[in-house]
Amino acid sequence: MMFWYDHDVSGWGWFAMSAGMILFWALIITVVVLLVRALNSPHEPTHTPVAPTPEDILRERLARGEINEEEYRRRLNALHAGPAAKT
Repeated sequence: MMFWYDHDVSGWGWFAMSAGMILFWALIITVVVLLVRALNSPHEPTHTPVAPTPEDILRERLARGEINEEEYRRRLNALHAGPAAKT
């Protein structure tokens, strides 16, 4: 008969149970909010880096000192003239 007695939850038990329930629901609500945000966010495509243009490469070579200004202008004019001017 002692099984029926002395199963009261003390004040600390109620506090722990209440705090646990609040934390449980806070966790559930946080997971739902994060899931909804993740599903509704627009997915941006991955951007591939753009290859440098021939003019960019010439500019870099001039800046590094590999070619002088005369060579830069000559090659730039050749690029702008196109393949028909080479024949």
